Amino acid sequence: MPPIYLTHAHLMLPDQELADSALLIEDGRIAAIEPAPSAVPRGAQVVDLHGQYLLPGLVDLHCDAIEKEAEPRANVLFPLDFAVAQVDRRNAAAGITTPFHALSFSSHEAGVRNNQTASDIVRRVAAFRAHSLVDNRVHCRYEVTDAAAVPALEQLMDEGVVDLISVMDHSPGQGQFKTVEAYLAYLMGNHGMSREAAGEVAERKLKEREGVAGRVERLLARAGRLGIPAASHDDDSPQRIEAMLALGVRMSEFPINLETARTACERALPTILGAPNVLRGKSQSGSMRAIDAIRAGVASILCSDYQPSTLVPSAFAAAQQAGQPLWRALAMVTANPACACGLGDRGGLIPGLRADLVAVATVAGQPLVTHTWSAGRLVFAAGYAAAAPVRPQVALEAA
Repeated sequence: MPPIYLTHAHLMLPDQELADSALLIEDGRIAAIEPAPSAVPRGAQVVDLHGQYLLPGLVDLHCDAIEKEAEPRANVLFPLDFAVAQVDRRNAAAGITTPFHALSFSSHEAGVRNNQTASDIVRRVAAFRAHSLVDNRVHCRYEVTDAAAVPALEQLMDEGVVDLISVMDHSPGQGQFKTVEAYLAYLMGNHGMSREAAGEVAERKLKEREGVAGRVERLLARAGRLGIPAASHDDDSPQRIEAMLALGVRMSEFPINLETARTACERALPTILGAPNVLRGKSQSGSMRAIDAIRAGVASILCSDYQPSTLVPSAFAAAQQAGQPLWRALAMVTANPACACGLGDRGGLIPGLRADLVAVATVAGQPLVTHTWSAGRLVFAAGYAAAAPVRPQVALEAA
């Protein structure tokens, strides 16, 4: 690829903003910030960003949008290769240059949330990497009440196709589903189950809690030996944080309340919260508001959860609503998730790092992605009419 010289950009550096600045890309890396004209190679492609923001490429540690690409409606399945290719395009358009596709392993869930289909999708993602627009990775979610998922996950880890693993307990009466009724409503609404069928799943989950501790310890020990980072899901108490930490977990996903999130941060576990929660101003399950955690200083990372397009606007909204500098809010979707997973080659506009870059303009008052570069390669571009440069105005949610 020829060198690329991005000019008239509003650079979002790790600790400051640089207006009307420039950045040079060479060999898929950031070569220089504000290079002298004499340092720009002859023949470099010049891209004038007209004052748009230039951000590091986003790192999304948890998004299950790939499941909706494979199963857009309950029991309506598309070819898996098609789903993998389409979600790759969605992430490029959303400015997500390192997506971790979250796939659930649970024998008794409906649709794609079963061990065989989830394993197939993991392998399809790995096979598509040579053709992908962005750096697609895999986040395997283990439902702890499912003994059958353990050997399937161990096999995938041994194949080297798992980049992050999390443990989750969706049995009713704790975590995300505080009552049996909440769990039944989820199964009936999301998976099109009858009340009777949903009741059978709930009853089975409660029965299969026996042996959970041993299975989780076995799985996380293997992940640790292989250097695969681990997270816990829907932590609901400081005691749960301590238990997960002892098992080698590095991150806490969607802590239920401020007390739990605070304990995680005190114990140096990054917390992961949902970008849709920020934009909507509330949790879909009645748990903690993400903006409250951000204001309290106990939110480390934002993930898109189920909607890739939310990641950019949620960072802008968080900066406004929490009264933070924008560069600090953007770290929740760039540097912090990269660091949490040991990806030291990305996450900031720093010479030597991968040229994963995103340009953002104001369109009808919204911050929207206009360009995405993945390792220096332009993988998305949109020519909005009357796109304004900096300072997108994202509506504040009610306090």
